Amino acid sequence: MDRDLLERLSVITAEEQEILDGRTYIDRSLYMTGSRNIISCDRLLRPGQFVGLRPHTRFIEFPEHTHDFIEMVYMCSGKTTHIINDREFVLSEGDLMLLGRNTRQSVQPARREDIAVNIIIRPSFMASTLPFIGEDYTPLRQFIVDCLAGKKSDSLFFRVGDILPIRNQIESLIYILTDEKPYSRNIIRLLIGLIFAELLDYTERLTTDTAGQNAMVSVLRYIEAHYRDGTLEEIAAKLGYEPASLSRIIINTLGESFTGLIQEKRLSQAAWLLKNTDCRIEEVASAVGYENKSYFYRLFAARYGKSPKKYRDTV
Repeated sequence: MDRDLLERLSVITAEEQEILDGRTYIDRSLYMTGSRNIISCDRLLRPGQFVGLRPHTRFIEFPEHTHDFIEMVYMCSGKTTHIINDREFVLSEGDLMLLGRNTRQSVQPARREDIAVNIIIRPSFMASTLPFIGEDYTPLRQFIVDCLAGKKSDSLFFRVGDILPIRNQIESLIYILTDEKPYSRNIIRLLIGLIFAELLDYTERLTTDTAGQNAMVSVLRYIEAHYRDGTLEEIAAKLGYEPASLSRIIINTLGESFTGLIQEKRLSQAAWLLKNTDCRIEEVASAVGYENKSYFYRLFAARYGKSPKKYRDTV
């Protein structure tokens, strides 16, 4: 991270100085309203402000709480230990964590050199990120949709410290949020959308806070890599499930069958090839796993409302 920016984020805050001087508890009035352990975005953001930033408070345990906002936690340097829904996660430099509303979180004391930033996002703002992440099912898209719907959403953990484009975009966002100007809202919106779009390419770096959701991430990774010839039996064996059992979990969790997910991925890939290449339609069908041209035509027309040729001609 830029040295000057890291130094700005490392400055001891008034709250931290009180802790260093002997205060042994978190001042709830800075974060919460009433007696419930819910951190309120109205305490942390100005009226009309949709996204804000504050460095994580060091030197003290932050007791268990939930939020009424979406939180992105980015580890600028050092590490922090988080207990998320009773599971422990350690964030190291460059790691990114997304926390939905109602996620139970506590944080172990951080040292002076452990610099994390909390990016606070009002839930309504998340709608502006949907155009960046497409229509295919992904854990990230489901996270955003659940946030907008007010549902309990899983937490997402991305180990992307060595992915330079993502680090650059996150650090650009931090820079702008530490020196926010009136014109910066659209830039903030664009940067968050680009960060999410980049994260879609790194599902292999994703961990969630539930074992079942982790299995679904593995299924989606498998489909991404093997949509042309993948089988339920193969991925079930890799994950240690009986095929019928994994099939039920996929339907209950993702709302779609394994076959349906494979088909959706094949057709979306076919649409991309039609838009971006000069391949003949027969070649496109074969490339995504359909040897029967007529069957491909029927599926494509049912999904996109027009034949592959008309689709190519209108995009």
